[in-house]
Amino acid sequence: MNTPLRRLASVVVLMFLALMVGATWVQFVQAPDLNSDGRNVRTLYREFGNARGPIVVAGESIAQSVPVDDAFGYQRVYTQPELYAPVTGYYSVVYRRSGIEEAMTTELNGSADSLFYSRLQDLITGRQPQGAAVELTIDPAAQQAAWDALGDQRGAVVALDPTTGAILAMVSKPTFDPNLLAGHVTADVTANWAALNAAEGDVMANRAIAGNTYPPGSTFKLVTAAAALENGLDPAAQIPAPNELPLPLSSSVLRNFGGSSCSPSGEQTLADALRISCNTAFGQLGIDLGADVLRDQAEAFGFGTPLQVPMNVTMSYFPDEPDAAQTALSAIGQYEVRVTPLQMAMVSAAVANGGVQMKPYLVQTVRSADLSVVTQTSPEELGRPLSSVNATVLRDMMVQVVADGTGRSAQISGVQVAGKTGTAQTSADAPPHAWFTAFAPADDPRVAVAVIVENGGAMGNEATGGAVAAPIARAVIEAVLAP
Repeated sequence: MNTPLRRLASVVVLMFLALMVGATWVQFVQAPDLNSDGRNVRTLYREFGNARGPIVVAGESIAQSVPVDDAFGYQRVYTQPELYAPVTGYYSVVYRRSGIEEAMTTELNGSADSLFYSRLQDLITGRQPQGAAVELTIDPAAQQAAWDALGDQRGAVVALDPTTGAILAMVSKPTFDPNLLAGHVTADVTANWAALNAAEGDVMANRAIAGNTYPPGSTFKLVTAAAALENGLDPAAQIPAPNELPLPLSSSVLRNFGGSSCSPSGEQTLADALRISCNTAFGQLGIDLGADVLRDQAEAFGFGTPLQVPMNVTMSYFPDEPDAAQTALSAIGQYEVRVTPLQMAMVSAAVANGGVQMKPYLVQTVRSADLSVVTQTSPEELGRPLSSVNATVLRDMMVQVVADGTGRSAQISGVQVAGKTGTAQTSADAPPHAWFTAFAPADDPRVAVAVIVENGGAMGNEATGGAVAAPIARAVIEAVLAP
């Protein structure tokens, strides 16, 4: 072979090698990035061309994919969309996913490792690939009761089974219709997205577990009371309960709600202080216990711990290094203490469950297209924030809050309810948030609930947790306990 031919052959070989390397690089090394690139229309067609599994509550689909005659093949449809939007989230060609649609997307689209054998059967039989069904823990009666009772007020409701951690209700208002984002006409979906983002009240935020956290107000006194009990304070012991508490290193004074007096003697028992929600007693108790003790107790209840249910939950927060005055305010759920409604439901649930806190979860079962069980959630212990003895003591104190204290509006005939009210100051020019957290029946708990109504709801500046939030919690409890 002469020299020119050898050179030409070498160039051709190099070109083939470059082609092979380039093809390999694109098909194997870059494939994951290319497949996940939002501009890859083929990926969208492939994903929307499969039958995505339904999201199911009590045997009924609240989200499902139906065949349509367009390039995508299937249209996601939500029934009772606003009621369940905080749970399902949305599934969108343009804006991807949120909620359960995001957290369980590999199960719903059939690509999860747990569905490998189902995919293999589909390949062998030639059957159209289908995603798995995701069955939720939601109790539809509790969900509807929370929705109805919250009404047009801005806020959230969470209910748990305290013995397992199963989430029985998750409502957030204002909310949105995920069908508006599920369409296949990009211009319409984009316009709907803009309108939802411009709507008043951050309608796509799930206030129950994410978005902005809230000052818990006096519901946090449960944490402070637990810290006191765990550090040896007897519930019948007399503690200071002055009409006003001068805050250390400060010219400010802590007063009781409405400027009221907790006790004519300036002292009362820990149990009575919780029953009437005495600010000055708990402020002084916080100073006496110290910030480290309060923080340790809050963290024992789950503050500062990452959590998925399976959606990500915003972590609740106790301030790092508050001074004595700030510690007093923190002890009554003010200053920089911030929580989610789920966190406060978890506090009540731990007390209800004898001091054992269970991990909250929203997905009960995943089933393949042939209805066989792929995975099933088993209850999991998250921690033990207080002893069983002290949990019983705190339970009895919470019963008195409802029987003869600030939580009377949560009373249910024939059912002993344990609860705690909260009225959380937000700013000088905004009405307070109204809170209530509770569980029932007190002696055999089946449900724990937390309610927040932002800025007092319909009552505005006149709102209290007992007047506004407690009746909502009562409605949810009644729905769960109904025969």
